[in-house]
Amino acid sequence: MLIAIEGLDGSGKTTQARLLVEHLRQEGKDVLLVEEPGATPVGREIRRLLLEHGGEIEPLAELLLYEASRAQLVRRVVRPALAAGKIVIADRFALSSVAYQGYGRGLPLELVLQLNAIATGGLEPELTILLDIPPEEGLRRKARPAGRALDRLEGAGLEFLRRAHEGYLKAVPPPPTGQVLDARASSEELHRQVVALVAASLRA
Repeated sequence: MLIAIEGLDGSGKTTQARLLVEHLRQEGKDVLLVEEPGATPVGREIRRLLLEHGGEIEPLAELLLYEASRAQLVRRVVRPALAAGKIVIADRFALSSVAYQGYGRGLPLELVLQLNAIATGGLEPELTILLDIPPEEGLRRKARPAGRALDRLEGAGLEFLRRAHEGYLKAVPPPPTGQVLDARASSEELHRQVVALVAASLRA
């Protein structure tokens, strides 16, 4: 099973993905955690380019870089893990490109969906959990560490993040394959909700 944890930066998705992996491993399940972009040597280089690059990257070039990382991740890591019977937890997946590059950057949604399908080979999560947070709150959370520099997406401005937020809410799959949780809840409460959703999905 492939499970994607999605949301704006500051939503707590990385924390919840790691907590979920720990919980499932304690239950004796074979689990793999991956992040996008990243999780492969190629993906990590692309991540550095995308998030740390100081210069401007054209929206289409940005999308193609994300899709290149995704194609490498799916073919080299995710599909082999699924074939081996593992549960794969993805800290972001294709929905992020719809939200950020489609709605956020204004690229045609048909193009984003087409490139997503090519990069994933049609692979879609059995469960997508969107941790929903207002962009203003997400930015406030990310700004907490003193002197921490914003990455390229965080630094793209509030209006950009508002468009991405709108895109997430519009594009998340309907239940039961898509679920939206209020990320303003405590980490403990969010974890409880995530575990309950995953347990129900595994039983289905």
